[in-house]
Amino acid sequence: MPGEAASARVPCRRVLLAVLLACTSSTATAQNADPYAAARRALIAELNDEARADAGTAARIDRSAIALLARVPRHEYVPASERRNAYENRPLGIGYGQTISQPYIVALMTSLVEPRAGQTLLEIGTGSGYQAAVLAESGAKVHSIEIVAPLAVQAAQRLRRYPNVATRHGDGYYGWKEHAPFDAIVVTAAASSVPPPLLEQLKPGGRMVIPVGSSFFTQTLLLVQKDARGRARTRQILPVRFVPLTGAGESALRER
Repeated sequence: MPGEAASARVPCRRVLLAVLLACTSSTATAQNADPYAAARRALIAELNDEARADAGTAARIDRSAIALLARVPRHEYVPASERRNAYENRPLGIGYGQTISQPYIVALMTSLVEPRAGQTLLEIGTGSGYQAAVLAESGAKVHSIEIVAPLAVQAAQRLRRYPNVATRHGDGYYGWKEHAPFDAIVVTAAASSVPPPLLEQLKPGGRMVIPVGSSFFTQTLLLVQKDARGRARTRQILPVRFVPLTGAGESALRER
């Protein structure tokens, strides 16, 4: 009966070949649909490696924050000229002298404020909208302010996909009093000191992450926490480099 066994194997091989071809075609279709998928996976793998390396340190990043980044297509938040670099773990220029932060820093700042569904958050410095999108993925309500008018317009258009994000053009130094108090505040530009209006708008028990420093070369990322009685304590996290916070309030402080 060897002939019967041989003839039985032929259809099996054809079925297997058909399955392999279908899988290959499906993979190719997926890559064509999202040409950045492989680069995004590589970035997320790199961030997970960072999380393991920094475990137990002040600069640790949480896997929950990395999961939020994994859901946001960073290439849609950078200029077309930078899309080939969108998933490199470094900051990129977005025009008007501004940058989109390094993914590691976005993950770290997100980890530090611990966003959760149902919270109300404030972001100062919308930029391209990337950090706001990451925060929005947590399910929190995000209010974001951008002082550069063209960037504010562009970010508002990108963030329309998130019904839980509100943006406006304005001076972030003074916060957004109408929606205060906030469970958490993320500041993505370096201030000379923690702006008092932002501290006032932070809810007792809330957390603020902000780069502070008078020079581009002497900035420190700070975590500010309010206890239940409204008293603030500050913790230094790591040295950073951010574009400066601008606006009337910050300018007045720097001129003193």
